[in-house]
Amino acid sequence: MSEAMKMIVDGYVRLKDREALEQLRDHRNRLRQQLLELRASSLDACRSIQTFDADVLVIEAALEKLRGQSAAG
Repeated sequence: MSEAMKMIVDGYVRLKDREALEQLRDHRNRLRQQLLELRASSLDACRSIQTFDADVLVIEAALEKLRGQSAAG
């Protein structure tokens, strides 16, 4: 995962912007799906798919953190 993505996710967590995190996660998942559909072509998208997977894991962890804050607060 890129440092930029970590900073974006951290910013959304600080703002408690769950909707933005969900949209970001959905966007990454859509991009991943599009790359999977292109795998039949000569394009090797494995590295990009791995990056999107890592991004989604971090976003999911951030959403979980926000869920915990909501339950506690």
